[in-house]
Amino acid sequence: MDETKINHDRIVITVSVVTIIINTLLAAGKLLAGIFADSGAMISDAVHSASDVFSTIIVLIGVKIASKESDKQHPYGHERMECVAAIVLAVVLAGTGVMLGYVGIDNIVSGKYVDTIPGLPALITAAVSVAVKEGMYWYTRSAAKKTKSDALMADAWHHRSDALSSVGAFAGILGSILGVAVLDSVASIVICLLILKVAVDIFRGAIDKMVDHACDDKTVREMTAAILSVDGVKTLDVIKTRIFGNRIYVEIEISADGELKLSEAHGIAERVHNRIETGFPDVKHCMVHVNPYLHMCADALSDGDGGNSEEKR
Repeated sequence: MDETKINHDRIVITVSVVTIIINTLLAAGKLLAGIFADSGAMISDAVHSASDVFSTIIVLIGVKIASKESDKQHPYGHERMECVAAIVLAVVLAGTGVMLGYVGIDNIVSGKYVDTIPGLPALITAAVSVAVKEGMYWYTRSAAKKTKSDALMADAWHHRSDALSSVGAFAGILGSILGVAVLDSVASIVICLLILKVAVDIFRGAIDKMVDHACDDKTVREMTAAILSVDGVKTLDVIKTRIFGNRIYVEIEISADGELKLSEAHGIAERVHNRIETGFPDVKHCMVHVNPYLHMCADALSDGDGGNSEEKR
């Protein structure tokens, strides 16, 4: 297993373990506060935090499977399992949003929000929960960006959804204390819409990687420049990229002097291969094909590929 993959898995596992510990402590604290302060909103928030432990376990399972080495049945590896984990988390996140929205609407329609007036401990616990979960969002988001992990990014947004849920609980508890209990239900509906938007974005991003989505234009331009800088490369005829899980596969066709020996042409291809795999750490594999570059038909080569060929100048 390469060093990049090892570091990726180490970071994801560390963040996930920290998440499980914090969510367990938060769930216990919220449950106690909800019981002693007579706050239904806080008890619901405790159940929400407890369910997040399950979500993080999904991340760990996805990363564990994705880190398995290639085998006969899976020659390209198992990286896409991390995308599967992200899709599962997106569905869980959407379910959380729908549940919050439903409860908010139901409370407004039925008038349940006026049933009880919670105590001050519930308000303090909700404020602490907002701060902790927002901190966990930024901590997990930073690790997700560093590892380019869709599953970890989905879990980061799950932390943000928890922070928003706790904002709703805080608003409801404060509103109840001040005599405007309906704020809890209104906040739940707004939070529902925000969470659904995030769930859709995570789902779309994971699906893009499941169907071999190409790299962004900036990355392709940087690869193109790196290829054309290799000594012996006359033109770049074709470059194809596909994102497989959180890794990149690249297929390249270059042109080199048609009079070169096979060993010399192979040497150019090898330098291009090494330039891409070392210069772009997310690239797992790069395949290079060499075409003969004939001076007399260079213009024909440039014009006959629909603008796909780039020539070194």
